[in-house]
Amino acid sequence: MTTPVISVQGLRCRYGEFEAVRGIDFDVQPGELFALLGTNGAGKTTTLETIEGHREPSGGAVRVFGKDPRQDRSIRRRIGIMLQEGGFAGDLTVRETAELGGALTARPSDVDESLAAVGLAGRREVRVRQLSGGERRRLDLALALLGEPDLLFLDEPTTGMDPESRRATWDLVRGLLARGTTVLLTTHYLEEAERLAHRLAIMHEGRIAVSGRLVDVLAAHRARISFDTQRDAVLPPLAGTAEVTGTHVEIRTSDLQRDLHALLSWADGRLELSGLRAHHASLEDVFQGVREEVLVK
Repeated sequence: MTTPVISVQGLRCRYGEFEAVRGIDFDVQPGELFALLGTNGAGKTTTLETIEGHREPSGGAVRVFGKDPRQDRSIRRRIGIMLQEGGFAGDLTVRETAELGGALTARPSDVDESLAAVGLAGRREVRVRQLSGGERRRLDLALALLGEPDLLFLDEPTTGMDPESRRATWDLVRGLLARGTTVLLTTHYLEEAERLAHRLAIMHEGRIAVSGRLVDVLAAHRARISFDTQRDAVLPPLAGTAEVTGTHVEIRTSDLQRDLHALLSWADGRLELSGLRAHHASLEDVFQGVREEVLVK
């Protein structure tokens, strides 16, 4: 059986009397992208800091490459970390900043290659204080890539980036995965997780509410059909449940193909389904489900 790159077992983290992480378990396998998601204050950053070796757990165990990240320094030469915010010296140029970062890595680093990979080759001689917010995030990523890490931590990597830069970053991450790099990602952009993640966990109030392969997590939630039609339309028999608000209809179903076929056959020649939309569950739906379960409790 393959040894996980990251193993988290019964992890607990406290700040005084407040328990930010309340006994969570997950692992990250070699060459996969694992997305750790959750609302603000869910415990994601605390978990990430503990795995990176910056924080001692209050309980449970964390292993990276089979070792304790706080005790074994050999781990550090194999990882790259992109924090939520980088602390750059504004008077240094982009190249100087990257060279300084390269000097701190344990593996030989090609600074120009890293800058080119994130689209900053043409900004090498620009001072950091002159960079836009999105460019600074790309510089953060370039520094994390120095030394070609086996394990890459990406904490909100595309915050502040324009859509083109965000897509380019996704392509870069896909290339890293294809070469065997393991990635642990946190992000508030749910589309980002949907595009990149093999598996994921959603945290809420210090616990993991949902976890598993992306395809399985989405399949466990019902698809949606929505449209507008004439008031008081009597719908055909459906596998799912319908909610009618005035002229707007929302259907949640576990059999999208069957209900969509039944709906279109029923409406053909009878009435128009304005603004018809049909889609499988998204991570946004999963998040909403987590919130609804919490409210019910």
